[in-house]
Amino acid sequence: MRITKVYTRTGDKGTTALADGSRTSKDSSRLESYGTIDELNSIIGICRQNLNEISEEKKLLIDKWLFAIQNDLFNLGSDLATPISSRWKNMILINENDIIQLEKIIDYCQSTLEPLKDFVLPGGTLLNSYLHLSRTVCRRAERLIVSLTKEEEINKSILIYVNRLSDLFFVLSRWVQQVSNKPEVIWNKSMGVRSLEI
Repeated sequence: MRITKVYTRTGDKGTTALADGSRTSKDSSRLESYGTIDELNSIIGICRQNLNEISEEKKLLIDKWLFAIQNDLFNLGSDLATPISSRWKNMILINENDIIQLEKIIDYCQSTLEPLKDFVLPGGTLLNSYLHLSRTVCRRAERLIVSLTKEEEINKSILIYVNRLSDLFFVLSRWVQQVSNKPEVIWNKSMGVRSLEI
């Protein structure tokens, strides 16, 4: 693929082309789904630029994981942008092996973490906050993809992958606190604005 021109004016009336050349509304479930995956990919890019508080060894490890996930999400978005009937030969599709890889990363990180006794809040480090943001956008993508499955047939592995990915972001948000020797931010249900003295 070679992109020589950014603006084409073909989407000025609220429609866009899918991978097979057919056009659809920019607010369709399909567009909302892969647009949110694109948003998630952008946030992961921010995560990768905020690894400074982690040791070099762990930094290289998590950067490798996140970069691989970014590439997965590009393939996943491409799949969502392509009606099943229009897939091309040798198109890379998310499959069970990709899901198993996510589970291996989750298990690796989880093996060193203490079981949660309380709910945690985003914060403590910038990376933790961005990983929580990744988790919540991933969950939104999942909800939108569920809506899409009610309208059109898609690759069944996509929904499982995205569900597992949100779990991974939660575990990573905890793991980065551990490897950077920073405490997690624990939810205190009694400490709302009503407890403040102003």
